[in-house]
Amino acid sequence: MSLSQEQITSNLPAGDWNFILDVIHCLKLASEGKDQERTEMFSVFLSIYCEQRRADFSELVGLKDYMGVMYFITLAEKVVPMSDEHVKVTEEKFDGVEVVLYQPKQRGGDSELRRAVIYLHGGGWCLGSSRMSPYDLLARKLVTDLNAVVLSVEYRLAPAHHFPVPYEDVYRVVKHFLQKGVLAQYSVDPGRIAVSGDSAGGNLAAAVSQQLQKEPRQQVQLKAQALIYPVLQALDLNTPSYQQNQDMPILPRTLMIRFWSEYFTSDKALFRAMMANTHNNPESSSLLKFVNWSAFLPETYHRKYNYSAPAVVQGGAEQAVGIDGSSQSFADPRASPLLVPDTALHSLPKAYILTSEYDVLRDDGIMYVTRLRAAGVEVTHEHYDTGFHGALMFTVWPTDFLIGRRMTDNYVKWLKENL
Repeated sequence: MSLSQEQITSNLPAGDWNFILDVIHCLKLASEGKDQERTEMFSVFLSIYCEQRRADFSELVGLKDYMGVMYFITLAEKVVPMSDEHVKVTEEKFDGVEVVLYQPKQRGGDSELRRAVIYLHGGGWCLGSSRMSPYDLLARKLVTDLNAVVLSVEYRLAPAHHFPVPYEDVYRVVKHFLQKGVLAQYSVDPGRIAVSGDSAGGNLAAAVSQQLQKEPRQQVQLKAQALIYPVLQALDLNTPSYQQNQDMPILPRTLMIRFWSEYFTSDKALFRAMMANTHNNPESSSLLKFVNWSAFLPETYHRKYNYSAPAVVQGGAEQAVGIDGSSQSFADPRASPLLVPDTALHSLPKAYILTSEYDVLRDDGIMYVTRLRAAGVEVTHEHYDTGFHGALMFTVWPTDFLIGRRMTDNYVKWLKENL
């Protein structure tokens, strides 16, 4: 199969060439000994950009599916979690789901009950692993700084396992862990447990927090939820942050929409409908009020954009995804936690929500902050004006950035004070 230059370049996001020029400029500064950290960041962005373009090209010529190529990033970062002098690490199965358990090493006569953090990794439900080195490093820091037990969940991934499988894996693990006998086995205080996650992991953490409140027989409840640049809704993919950051490295709009569509179905028709923001049907249209950014975003985040409600297409979503029922998935609050009514928010645990300026998901997090506060939930919102999506993971050499360390320190500080 031969491809014309027009076919190849038409598959590149509009901002790619400007981004490449920025990278070249930064590398030039590096050669002159200037602006070292900014140069390192752009070098990493360039590597990820190249992997995304390789995935695009491979799928275009039929060599391999997009997520199969992108999974290389996960494999490149994988480690074998090992115990050290301070942290005991074990790999176990909770209700059939793989988990990595990090515990403080027992000292003689130590019978103190500890905090616990259930951590859910990011990666758009399609990539990522609890065994990646940045997550391994973060778990160890939580253990040592908080004297906490950390449960990192290796949930199954799309596209091999579509929604609701990743969510159900996580929920089963949380329910298993919150049994009093299991908590006693690991010396965990039932009143000091948090669920946390970044990006898609933040989505799963928010959804689990909501679902647990609906369980009348659930004796142990979460004390806190910590959501790091979470993705929270799939109904409006043209919020100001989606428009402002549509060509941003790490997570451009095209990639986030691809993650969403692959979470639900492998039918590419849904991806095309979501790209045009024409995937809503009459059923989901009744929930658009919960993601009306003109009502839930502070004025400063409106920028130059004017609100326009997403189009509602009669039968559009059903046609897009065929007969597999995925047209209902993106309206399911287990997939889009921002879609629950106000009455479902009142009893949620206190929340920490981190957002970044240069992130398509910025407005999802900020809208959730607004709605939780209006419902009377205690919320700490930390917004990073110079932050970008995924920055918390940039703490491992050679991508050890100040912004990543600052985010990590503030996140751990909040857990120490609130858990």
